[in-house]
Amino acid sequence: MKVICAGLSKTGTKSMQAALKELGYNVYDTMDNYEHFRDDWIKILTKGGNSEDFRRMYQDIDAVADVPASAFWDEIHKAFPDSKIILTTRDEDDWIESWTNQMVKSAHPLIMLGIYLSPTLVKLRWFWKQTVLAIFGGQNYVKGHKAGTNQLLYRMKYRRHNAHALQNAPKDKLLVFNIKDGWGPLCQFLGLQVPSKPFPRKNVRGKIIEELMASQPTFVRVQREVKVSLALLLGFLGFGIFKICNSAPSTWFNAIYGYILSLKTKQH
Repeated sequence: MKVICAGLSKTGTKSMQAALKELGYNVYDTMDNYEHFRDDWIKILTKGGNSEDFRRMYQDIDAVADVPASAFWDEIHKAFPDSKIILTTRDEDDWIESWTNQMVKSAHPLIMLGIYLSPTLVKLRWFWKQTVLAIFGGQNYVKGHKAGTNQLLYRMKYRRHNAHALQNAPKDKLLVFNIKDGWGPLCQFLGLQVPSKPFPRKNVRGKIIEELMASQPTFVRVQREVKVSLALLLGFLGFGIFKICNSAPSTWFNAIYGYILSLKTKQH
């Protein structure tokens, strides 16, 4: 482990992940942690863990970014004391607005269907729920296109998280970074040359959901499960209607004929 990104979600974590990958680092973010260390993280989030868990998990990984790892930066640093720490930050009002907007974007139609039709999404949502509860102590709510959080709670957690990092991270290993600062401060901190490419900007206005749907393996699997489940449901429904209509045609005919006669009787 060479770099621990300690910034919470919506502080430019996806841009930071892309930047570190451009610089040659192998980076694990939220979905990588879910896919490779789901059971380990469930244990840590619900029962507890220690630096030995992180040493075993991340011994072959260069960097971690985003939750849940960013919320446990101090324990990860105990496991890898030579690693550098990057605390991504942004204006608090912008952060809470961005977080709420992400919740709205998460109410994607396929995700809403997947809640009922995809076993993979059920597991992923439970993992995310445990993550949010452990880090923020409260849940988001999403209904239709309305989303919200307990903003007071989230703001307090955001302040305390940043204050803890600023106070306790070794000063010679800490970079407080805003992605608007670009390559310069980051590359100087890491001792690397500045790339010729512009600094990446990812998940602008919550577009990460669309990107995940397009290529991320777990979300591709969710979409496949939703399509298969819908096809099976429609098939069973069609077969059921066919059997009903063909098992008692005279009953259906008599019912319709009787209804027509009743209408004529009322007219007279």
